[in-house]
Amino acid sequence: MQVDEAIRARRAIKWYDPEHQMPEETFIKLMEHAILAPTAFNIQNWRFVRVTDPEQRKAIRAVAWDQAQVTDASELLVLCFDNKCWQRDPQRYWRKAPQEVQDFLVPAIADYYRGKPQMERDEGMRSCGLVAQNLMLVAQELGYESCPMDGFDYAMVGEIIGLPDDHEIALMLVIGKGIKEPWPRPGQLALSEVMVENRFPVAD
Repeated sequence: MQVDEAIRARRAIKWYDPEHQMPEETFIKLMEHAILAPTAFNIQNWRFVRVTDPEQRKAIRAVAWDQAQVTDASELLVLCFDNKCWQRDPQRYWRKAPQEVQDFLVPAIADYYRGKPQMERDEGMRSCGLVAQNLMLVAQELGYESCPMDGFDYAMVGEIIGLPDDHEIALMLVIGKGIKEPWPRPGQLALSEVMVENRFPVAD
């Protein structure tokens, strides 16, 4: 499947075959492609919680508006981010770069994030959005459907997964074999409505 085909085919699917299990080698391929998503300073601040315990799935479904895809999809991932990953041995993010690049960029990481909690959080949300799109498109190429989710109690899911204090949840993502066709796209805006050239027009 070509990239443009995967983009056009990807839809937020709500109904999944609860009997289908994704082969482990397929899951690993999915994740290995996903983590090639870009992150600022290459800090790779996303963290993935793969929920495989059926009872834990049920507990999450109970705080996610009882949405069936939480328990029925082959995979449930809670996409989190580590707000303090920039402090955790940052040399490893650039260990294969030339020494002069390391000497410049590694100290710049701390300079950029130190004392800026909003920047840490914004960076985490951006990173999770990018990696989620990778996951959904690779899943499509592998013959799976997906659905990104924010309709759940973030605090309760955090408790269920044992979220560390310096981590946050961005979204959940389910991946599996869909059993119903999606609705027609409900109302795609025209490109001319969502893009401007150079600057926004001056308001009247």
